Amino acid sequence: MKRPTIADVARRAGVSKGAVSYALNGQPGVSQATRERILAIATEIGFNPNRAARSLSGATADAVGLALCRPARTLGIEPFFMELISGVEAELSARSYALTLQVVADQEAEVAVYRRWWGERRVDGVLVCDLRTDDRRVPVLAELGLPAVVIGGPGGTGGLASVWSDDAAALVETVEYLAALGHRRIARVGGLPALLHTEIRTEAFTRVCRRLGLADAVTVPCDYTGEEGARATRRLLSSAGRPTAVLYDNDVMAIAGLSVAQEMGLAVPGDLSIVAWDDSPLCQLVHPPLTALGRDIPAYGAHAARQLLAVIGGSPAGRVQDETAHLTPRGSTAPPRVG
Repeated sequence: MKRPTIADVARRAGVSKGAVSYALNGQPGVSQATRERILAIATEIGFNPNRAARSLSGATADAVGLALCRPARTLGIEPFFMELISGVEAELSARSYALTLQVVADQEAEVAVYRRWWGERRVDGVLVCDLRTDDRRVPVLAELGLPAVVIGGPGGTGGLASVWSDDAAALVETVEYLAALGHRRIARVGGLPALLHTEIRTEAFTRVCRRLGLADAVTVPCDYTGEEGARATRRLLSSAGRPTAVLYDNDVMAIAGLSVAQEMGLAVPGDLSIVAWDDSPLCQLVHPPLTALGRDIPAYGAHAARQLLAVIGGSPAGRVQDETAHLTPRGSTAPPRVG
């Protein structure tokens, strides 16, 4: 977990540390081609000479980083991340650590942030969210030696530490509950399809529906916003053989779906049962209150922060399974009407 140094740049470039210093400081003494090669290598490994002096004293940043590749407007309305961050902050503040938060446009920008944070000694470790299949951030973080904990899994984390919850088991429990109520046409409004946890949920939904003989089950991918959730719900409820129950991958989309159903003159739960993922207080403020899958999200964030601090302190990376989301039935689910 050694931070990059001028010696690392020199070794990779096959030059002396003096040549690296000339190149980085814009001084004569190296050719233009060598200067460009040195600058490229310094950028690649995250070495920034402007902050390098901090490493001489072995100083730590006493901060951890969280870069989120989500639109800022989505983060502002989605309770999950607000609750997760509150749990992270509570654990860090108790240890006199700060949280550095940055919203980025894509994974390329996120990787660049990690390189800069690590090279400039801004953070001692990072939390990684929204794991993707074959996620390119995982090998980059391993190469940098930047302490990291992935919030997600169980697979796809390489040698990095992780904290994860069994989304597949929670989803199976929910579909079995709806089927036990008598629902045969169940749909799901899912999250971003590129995310690993979305893929895990989709595969689990497909498997359990096939096992229960629910031939009309369908998943519609969305982006977690109310607008997309409303559009998906409108399409589902306007289709032939409309579903009698819909499971949403977050509470914002579920509340939007409830509004659409009521707008179309459908009674909830008489004509349509609704289940939300992430049981925030919003689920109990609407009428009827939403049946939801929930867990202690602030505790989830605190567990991730605690594990990251342990990794920063030299503990080996491990995979910790956290609480599985549990189903809380409320007024938005009931047996479907006959006829």
